[in-house]
Amino acid sequence: MSNEEVVGHLKKMENEAKAIKSEALKFAWHMRGGLSYNDALLLSTDEREIIGKIIKEHMETTKESGMPFF
Repeated sequence: MSNEEVVGHLKKMENEAKAIKSEALKFAWHMRGGLSYNDALLLSTDEREIIGKIIKEHMETTKESGMPFF
């Protein structure tokens, strides 16, 4: 690999790490203490996808029902 390829690969990995951290923080916030940030970081890709879908479904239900969301 050239230096440019290595730098590009490292930047991609850094962006992926930031995305995982952001997702973990969102999960911890939505779970209101039911899932800590540290626990969220330990989730597998499949588990993160499933929880993301559950959160999306609940947000849509809340929106459709007109119930308040805080």
